[in-house]
Amino acid sequence: MSSTSFESCISRRSTVATLALATGFAWVLGMPPTVLAAEKPAAKPLAVYISVDMEGIAGVVTADQLGPQGFEYERARHFMTNEVLAAVRAAKAAGATKILIADSHGNGESLLIDEFPRDVHIIRSWPRHGAMMAGLDSSFNAAIMIGYHASASSPAGVRAHTISSATFTRIAINGHDVSEGEIAAAQAGALGVPVVFMSGDNVATAELRDRIGNIVTVETKKALSFHSAETLTPAESAVRIEAGVRSALTRVAEFKPYTVTTPVTLEMSYKNYAAAEIFSYLPGMEKVGSRTVKYVAKSIGEAVDIIMVAESYQPDVSP
Repeated sequence: MSSTSFESCISRRSTVATLALATGFAWVLGMPPTVLAAEKPAAKPLAVYISVDMEGIAGVVTADQLGPQGFEYERARHFMTNEVLAAVRAAKAAGATKILIADSHGNGESLLIDEFPRDVHIIRSWPRHGAMMAGLDSSFNAAIMIGYHASASSPAGVRAHTISSATFTRIAINGHDVSEGEIAAAQAGALGVPVVFMSGDNVATAELRDRIGNIVTVETKKALSFHSAETLTPAESAVRIEAGVRSALTRVAEFKPYTVTTPVTLEMSYKNYAAAEIFSYLPGMEKVGSRTVKYVAKSIGEAVDIIMVAESYQPDVSP
């Protein structure tokens, strides 16, 4: 036997002896031998929150698709449901074990919930704390927005508005105008949850990226006017959303929560003079323009609750 072979043999015997000795100690201690092996920490379960609106869905361009009285509303519900199902498939493929969806359009009953997997939970109807992000908490790893649209202050964008096109001409947080997407991202950020994906028209996606960072987005259509767009087909939009959500969730650690400074200065500009006048009578509410009121909230959550009260109150008065 060569010296090299002899050394190799000794090394192998030494390794076997060491393992045997370790195993013996393990049994003496009353533990199975495998306990001595290094254990990998269990991966944190992936929990995904999905908030969905309708104005940013592929094919949706006019009011007759957005409510129960519209002739194409039922078809738009299918378009919307299929885009959310695409996001759900992607989340499950990425390993999500918890998925919560907030139906956040119109009456909050637009999604066809019988088409969803049994283990998905869906928030429906109003009123609810948290508005479009109701039910979100710090247990979620990522937030996703499907079918979102541009803000009321945007010069373009299909059906661009913030919270209610019938009520507000502008909503601002800490001095700058915001979209529903930015408000939702700030709500998520306050809980430590990053927004990782958003779909909507080209104006809406660019607007949100400009505000909260370079998240993954999918353009479902290119805005031509408030009521017109060059749109993807519903089938193609669903394919792109599925791919985009899956991409975002595979690198969820790269995205950071979006936060706003507190206290939160909220400004709401109404279409109606009377609403601004009436709300200025509330304690803490200040009238700062003919149609604008200001409120300083201790948190983004409180600011959103104030917006919900203001949007829900509809005085039947014209200036």
